[in-house]
Amino acid sequence: MTTMTEHPTTTTPSTPGDFEDLLRTVAELDVPEGFKAEIIKGKIVVSPWSLLRYALPMDNLREQLAPRAPTGHRAMTAPFLFRFSSAKRAFGPDLYVVDEEAFRAPGNVAMGAALSLVAELTSPSTREDDWQDKLETYGRQVPVYLLVDMQEEELTVFWDPSGRGYRSRTTVPFGEPVTVPEPFGLELDTTAFAQAVSEG
Repeated sequence: MTTMTEHPTTTTPSTPGDFEDLLRTVAELDVPEGFKAEIIKGKIVVSPWSLLRYALPMDNLREQLAPRAPTGHRAMTAPFLFRFSSAKRAFGPDLYVVDEEAFRAPGNVAMGAALSLVAELTSPSTREDDWQDKLETYGRQVPVYLLVDMQEEELTVFWDPSGRGYRSRTTVPFGEPVTVPEPFGLELDTTAFAQAVSEG
């Protein structure tokens, strides 16, 4: 029986390998239900999915984004890994908008280049990675990153990626609307996150 805690578990393969070796190891892992394995900073990190009370706000976010997704893209929360080969990272975003063609490729890891938006919901155990390693990696390639900071009760929209990271950002407290720029062009309602915090 495998026992997991609410804190991430970091695994470094006994024989250091390259990024492709790490991806193969992740694919072979028997990760307990409710957990996900990602490659962060050259290591395999196993961490829990969000708390139950966050499921409805995230689904509300998905429902708002879905009608405004670029043609051929779909808003999803299914647990899949996306690889960022140049950064040697592989992340499983809490929510993402992706080109449907990404799921017609062989294998079990999709290409990060297929993403038009990612959203990460912070927890005490994952917050640092969401704000640092993931922000840096997404900021070079993914058009829009929504960082839902449950500890600070704020939502930050990052956009306009570049080789040095996102060039633009806006932060609002939960309960206030925020604009998600093109290719979405959406005024996002964050009330559901404010309700989730007050009910917690």
